[in-house]
Amino acid sequence: MLVAPITSLQTWFPEHLVLPLWSEPQIPSDLVQSYQERNPNELLPDRAVFDITHPEIVVFEPEQSNGIGILLMPGGGYQRVSVDKEGADSARVLNQAGFTVFVMTYRMPNEGHEFGAWTPLADAQRAMRLVRQLPLASHLSSIGVLGFSAGGHVAASLATSYALDVYPLQDEADCVSAKPDFCALMYPVISMNTDIAHMGSRAELLANLECESEPPRFSLEKQVTSDMPPCFLLHASDDTAVSVENSVVFWLALRQHGIATEMHLFEQGKHGFGIRDAQGLPVAVWPQLLSAWLQNLAEGQSR
Repeated sequence: MLVAPITSLQTWFPEHLVLPLWSEPQIPSDLVQSYQERNPNELLPDRAVFDITHPEIVVFEPEQSNGIGILLMPGGGYQRVSVDKEGADSARVLNQAGFTVFVMTYRMPNEGHEFGAWTPLADAQRAMRLVRQLPLASHLSSIGVLGFSAGGHVAASLATSYALDVYPLQDEADCVSAKPDFCALMYPVISMNTDIAHMGSRAELLANLECESEPPRFSLEKQVTSDMPPCFLLHASDDTAVSVENSVVFWLALRQHGIATEMHLFEQGKHGFGIRDAQGLPVAVWPQLLSAWLQNLAEGQSR
């Protein structure tokens, strides 16, 4: 499988607006941003970016906007970001329903970045603020987050900790709220409890924590508050990578705090199905379920 350096996602998406998150990010000396092509079929790429040093946002605009924006965080076990399979594939399908989608890459928590384990959250906060500053955002009535797998942990971290100060002020964009208007999570990593945690993600997140009291801070079912946005959860019960209990414990915490929540559990789907691996299974309806939830949410907020 091809492994090669890549400096910007603009190389892959020349027809799209691509925005850097940071003007001068600190770059650990041993990192060279690269990618791996995991599918020999050039018509159906499956590219994963790793050793990310320059996180970015790729803007996918629909032909006709429905007024709802989605900041999308693909997964990758906190070791890489699956740009195509969970990112661009999902964005194009959601575009067809009128959603404006912002696919982002984010840096990893265990690669020596200046914000340590908080680095993915810093990137997510910054991304939401930059998206809200874009001219096209003036035409969007709401902007929320959608995360897959470890990207679900990033998205849920933003929903629970949008106001946490994890990086210093950069520019006027950082005066904008990072709170998402909604949070949608697909087979998300949530808990650091070893009984149900995705151990790979847990290892990356907690590797350099100095205090044993800190792990619960990254166990997001323990970080739910009444100030969170509405949430949508979807998981397959046969997921052997990220246990469905991650969604269940988050749903229970959301209910306990009175957060409007919708959850869908499917018998089949395993992990990481995205768009292409969901075909032929009942779980393939997830874009329609998410779209209906978001449209209902928008209608309820406009009343």
